[in-house]
Amino acid sequence: MSAAAKPAPQDGPRAFLGVQRSLTGKLWRTKDVDDKVVSDHRRLQGLPEIAARLLAARGVGVAEARAFLEPTLRQFFPDPSSFKDMDIAARVIEDAIVSGRPTAVFADYDVDGGTSAAQLVRYFRARGRVLTIYVPDRMTEGYGPTAGAFARLKAMGVELVITVDCGAAAHEPLEAAAAMGLDLVVLDHHLMSGPPPPALAVVNPNRHDCTAGQGDLTAAGVVMVTLTAVNREARRRGSVGSNNLPDLLSNLDLAALGTVCDVAPLTKFNRAMVAQGLRVLARGENIGLKALAASAGKAQVGSVYDLGFILGPRLNAGGRVGDASLATRLLSTDDPAEAADLAAQLEHLNADRRVREAEMLVAAQAMAETEAASRAVAVVGDPSWHPGVIGIAAGRLKDRIMKPTIVLGGGGESEPAKGSGRSVPGVNLGRAVAAAAEAGVLRAGGGHAMAAGCTVDWNRVQDLRDFLSENLAAELAGADGEARALWIDATASIGAATPELMTALERIGPFGPGHPEPVFALPEVRVQYASAVKGEHVRFVLEDARGARIRGISFRSATTALGEALLAREGAFHAAVKLKRDTYGGGDRVEAELLDAAPLG
Repeated sequence: MSAAAKPAPQDGPRAFLGVQRSLTGKLWRTKDVDDKVVSDHRRLQGLPEIAARLLAARGVGVAEARAFLEPTLRQFFPDPSSFKDMDIAARVIEDAIVSGRPTAVFADYDVDGGTSAAQLVRYFRARGRVLTIYVPDRMTEGYGPTAGAFARLKAMGVELVITVDCGAAAHEPLEAAAAMGLDLVVLDHHLMSGPPPPALAVVNPNRHDCTAGQGDLTAAGVVMVTLTAVNREARRRGSVGSNNLPDLLSNLDLAALGTVCDVAPLTKFNRAMVAQGLRVLARGENIGLKALAASAGKAQVGSVYDLGFILGPRLNAGGRVGDASLATRLLSTDDPAEAADLAAQLEHLNADRRVREAEMLVAAQAMAETEAASRAVAVVGDPSWHPGVIGIAAGRLKDRIMKPTIVLGGGGESEPAKGSGRSVPGVNLGRAVAAAAEAGVLRAGGGHAMAAGCTVDWNRVQDLRDFLSENLAAELAGADGEARALWIDATASIGAATPELMTALERIGPFGPGHPEPVFALPEVRVQYASAVKGEHVRFVLEDARGARIRGISFRSATTALGEALLAREGAFHAAVKLKRDTYGGGDRVEAELLDAAPLG
């Protein structure tokens, strides 16, 4: 294996291996690395060449290498009091626990919301209290708090509501709650464009007057910090049971799950939570997660991939096409029989979600490609498309057209469309959507730089297209090189793709946003075997000039230029891959996930 060679100087972004436009339209790039830093990583951390080079390429200096390789919560855990309103929130929650005040958690219907709510439910139970769970129905109630939902909780006798992963921008519903006598604590992380809504406490690292410096936290991370503050408050007061408070570290698997599935950067505190949470996950102590893994055919889970691609989609399925409360109930139950039943329901709903998604993508892809030809943003939709799968579809389409994409769905033409958008690096879609809402183009809208949601009347969809294209055209043009870039970490021979290499790479994990999985270039390989799988993916065997071979798969590429090139089995090309350890059947092999390819010549 060798480090990525420095390409010859040229005008514009430098192309690695000369690849200016690959089969997926990407510009291959690599980063210069300081060889002295690489040498120091090898000497001081005992790392092999490739691991040391990857650390240096990701900007990890010699001084912070140890903390990066062995992240601890003690080193990165923030002071809860540094969050605006945190001490107030801790006092209100501790008051409710001590007094037995009827309390409910109002959660978003995605994994971050579910893991946030489950942490609170488990904490209240450990303190001898019951926490009512309320998760809105995506189809009938939409995202976030509503006055109607608060009225239902009030009628149930609830006096305090803790909103998680939502509520920070819900001014009107929270005003309605206050008017009906409900107290509220908001635990959120979404961007806020103005002052906080009326509540006893609004804990959000992304509110303008919060100086905690933890804006990358998900709601699951905010809840973890909040419960630490509640434990501290209970000890300060000497509350009953304060000498035997819940062990919050036992729920790190939930915090890690929410962090990974909400695609938060795996740096500093997030990295420490995920690294430690994976260890908790591997112990299999959460019977809900254990049952969910079993329903997916996995005897054990313990990796970022398992969180993001095995557990996450199944937990999300309830909120997308079924009962939105299933995830929270599964993650918080201590009943093995209930866990098995809930996991089976989620497995069935996930299969249904896949069918709906595939049907939608057939029509949406052609529409998105047509719009992308003349606009900075693709906005596609149909009243018949299920709102529960539009976010997944938006992500798929964004990857294909390499432009921000919003997919709209709804319950019919008489109802406003629900939209979910995904963006490309360098283009802040959430800010543009929030601006569209402020301009009156949308009924509501906002989100993050890379993802956004909105509600829009069908007769205003063209206005939305025009508004976003006008507002994001310059931003997209400036980010085009980054949006098209595929960053290659190093070149590799097929023969170097060994279990020993994977062990070295695992030392510098976990990988995710902010520290992505390494991408290797396999130069000058040929396709020895290829076949389509389910008409969507392509299984293959690559062979190099020395006769070394590696098996692998290219996901969702069968009908693309990349998949067609594999299936044609003609000529040589450079391949861009991620390497995966395959232990199926008790073996220990390395396979390749093909991301891209560039034909020679």
